[in-house]
This record gives sequence, C-alpha cells and structure tokens, in this order.
Amino acid sequence: MSLFNEDVKKQLTDIFEGLNKPVNMVLFTDEADCDTCKETTEFMKEMESLSDKIGLELYDVKKDTEKAKLYKVDKAPGIVLLDEERNDFGMVFSGIPAGHEINSFISGLMEVSGSGETLPQEVVDQLNTLDKPVKIKVFVTLACPHCSGAVSKAHKLAYENENIEAEMIECSTFPELASQYNVQGVPKIVFNETEELIGNQPFDQFVDAVMKA
Repeated sequence: MSLFNEDVKKQLTDIFEGLNKPVNMVLFTDEADCDTCKETTEFMKEMESLSDKIGLELYDVKKDTEKAKLYKVDKAPGIVLLDEERNDFGMVFSGIPAGHEINSFISGLMEVSGSGETLPQEVVDQLNTLDKPVKIKVFVTLACPHCSGAVSKAHKLAYENENIEAEMIECSTFPELASQYNVQGVPKIVFNETEELIGNQPFDQFVDAVMKA
C-alpha cells in the first residue's frame, strides 16, 4: 500500500525534476530492535521510486558496523544523504522524515544534488573561519510545523562546512535522548553540548551559535 496519495506523488515528482545531479539515500535499520524501521524503509523506497536521480542503499546498523561507523550513524532508523560522488556532508536524519519533516528531507535531497540556495558571501566567509568540529542536534516531532525549517538550516550549515555535522532527532522515536537533553519544546537545537536555541530562529542566530560552540 502506497504511503503517498497520487496528488502528493505528483507534487514530489515535480519537485524532484529540479534535482541537478543524482543523490544517494543511505538507510540504516535494525531488524531486532526498531519499531519504525519497516515504515521508514517503505517511506524511503517510495521516495526512491519518484525520480531516477534518487538512489537507495539499505544497511543494518548492528550488522554493517563498518558502514555505520563510516557514516557516523548510531541509531535506527538513521539516514544519510550523499551526492553523486558519494560525498558525505554530515547530514543525518535519526527517525523517519515524515509528517512536516518531509520538507526538511526534500530540502536535504535538493541540497546534496547541488540545487540548494546560495548563501550570502559574508556568511560563507564567516563559516570559512571555523576550524573546529561542531555537532548540531535538532530535536523535532513530526507534528511540529516549525521544526523542518530548523533542520534544514542545520543541514545547510553542515553542507557548507566540513567541520559541521547536523542530526535531526525525532523525539518520539528516541524519547530517552529527548529526556536526556531536557526537551520541553521543539525544535530544540543543541550545538556541541554548550549552546542551545529553541524554535526555528533566523539563520544568523544558527551561525552565531555555531561560531560560539
């Protein structure tokens, strides 16, 4: 049974015509211990079917340990987006990117295909001064209309700078992490465990938090 109705399929197909280059989706599941992995696999297969520029690879996070280590995935379901040359930009989705998060997932696909928006030169110059690793965690729920914007901004930063990694974490899939980080409202964005933002703040605040972290 299809997860998308015909209208949604048509909309997504039209959007994916804007992909500049092929992209690869790498999905890690866990056969033994993952309540949402089956649904996520179906979701990803359906996304793949909508464009000949979208590829899908399936791995098990516990069995394919070298691959999981390579892409820095330690949760299931976990998704990494690669470009045509298999470059990894540190853009991770932990949890199914459905609901409102389909928007950030589409944005991520467009980004790695080379179809993303160009940042202002002053922002690029500022990010180029970053020479230390920054890990961004964006806590979301699928019902949150503002969360996808925060995820897209975090992933944009990861795409632009190799020192930045950005991970969407879906709270209902990983409640223990949401509790650990005291998530009382979403989106909650944590930068290197030291800086935090609440809400889908303007892009310059994301950049400032990255530079402070």
